[in-house]
Amino acid sequence: MGPSRELMGDKIRFVLNGEPIEVTGVSPQATLLEFLRDERRLTGTKEGCAEGDCGACTVVVAQRHGDGLAWKPINACIRLLPSVDGKAVFTVESLKSDDGALHPLQKALVECHASQCGFCTPGFAMSLFGLYKSARTPSTTDIHDALSGNLCRCTGYRPIVDAAKRMYALPPAQGWRAPGIAEDGTRVIGDDEKRMAAQLATLARDDSFEYAHDGGRWSAPRTPDALARACADRPDARIVAGTTDVGLWVTKELRDLVDMIYVGDVEALTAIHETTDGIEIGAAVTLTDAMPILDRHFPELHEAWQRFASVPIRNSATLAGNVANGSPIGDSMPALLALDARVVLRSVRGEREVPLDRFYPGYRKTALVPGEFVSAIRIPARTEGVLLRAYKISKRYDQDISSVFACFALAIETGVVRSARIGCGGVAATPVRARKTEAVLEGARWDDAQAERAAQTLHDEFVPIDDMRATAGYRRNVLANLMRRFRLETSGSKTITRVEALVLQT
Repeated sequence: MGPSRELMGDKIRFVLNGEPIEVTGVSPQATLLEFLRDERRLTGTKEGCAEGDCGACTVVVAQRHGDGLAWKPINACIRLLPSVDGKAVFTVESLKSDDGALHPLQKALVECHASQCGFCTPGFAMSLFGLYKSARTPSTTDIHDALSGNLCRCTGYRPIVDAAKRMYALPPAQGWRAPGIAEDGTRVIGDDEKRMAAQLATLARDDSFEYAHDGGRWSAPRTPDALARACADRPDARIVAGTTDVGLWVTKELRDLVDMIYVGDVEALTAIHETTDGIEIGAAVTLTDAMPILDRHFPELHEAWQRFASVPIRNSATLAGNVANGSPIGDSMPALLALDARVVLRSVRGEREVPLDRFYPGYRKTALVPGEFVSAIRIPARTEGVLLRAYKISKRYDQDISSVFACFALAIETGVVRSARIGCGGVAATPVRARKTEAVLEGARWDDAQAERAAQTLHDEFVPIDDMRATAGYRRNVLANLMRRFRLETSGSKTITRVEALVLQT
């Protein structure tokens, strides 16, 4: 049994750098970064962009996982403070040992001359700490992925990557700061980590967490039924999960959210169910946790998921949140459209399913009605003979918003296209299927001539806009060329190199 509601009161309770703390008297939409710097004077955590793009604010959040903890770097600048209730937060100040000795990753950063102006260094250190706790011998690709959310304005990436490799060769840290990974890659849970997990267990709540201050309200139900009741009682409340988009409304648009309902503490919504019929991904499942399952079923989409934001963003953001957001440039929706996904909606009236391709009636609009929330995303099981590819086109390879995103799924039987699903983003007011192009392909032979006809149709199907990311003409040309690339890659006649890919998308 956790502490009673009476004892909890209206306090945010979490462990900060090993110390249990209680917080009250701050706005429910205060960011974790604001609290760390302004209230606790932990100024090692920096504000660079206030939108989760530069990584200077990176901290590590740990929460119970089995007998131990799951350690995940996140962006403190867009993480709302009440969302860390019941968790443990670690900043760069926590890395040194009790006797003042530097952590191996800090020593490695020094030895490899990996800090230049130093502003970004604490964020890099915390991303490296997350890697240190989760991988014993990471590959260079793993290191690059772990650091994808951190920008160095002094262009010092090579020595930082060197430090990421060097830190494992130094004497290991002690206590909870130890790697937690054995030489054979198995997870090791030390006594200190077990004690910390037990400490977090004392903060666990049996009932909804309610926090209010100065007219603002935060509710964190524990069950789907409680969440449905909260949404019914307060249909105008903002439903939030990882707050990776909502956080920008606070930091950039200075919006007053007033009333928020948080889905991240609904344990039933953190589950992923795999059956012969397909995959069901709960609304509170983060992108980090969803990706391995999606990779196993649809390995061709791995690069697209890996380029879906950075590790700290993926550690907070949810797949369902990206879908419910309704952005025309969200990266998950084109892929899910091609996979024929369905959105599970729930309220006190019950549950209903809506095909994703009917979920967006207009720009930033969804099929949700007052009192409803997204409960899960359902993806049908993969069928035989499906050719599948996804392509993200953006100005920057890592952690950038797509200019165009296209996903192709063609079911081929004896050389004929039995069915076609093409999901597109960045070319219309909503994520959208290319139905005219699908119609050109279905029932036709899958050959070069038909692929070219499909490319021409896809070029003309949408009326995109000119904006800072691309012109309308560029977007049309890219779509057509991605169809040609898809044909080349899936016909077995050619392997596309990175240079050729760049030529094809222009």
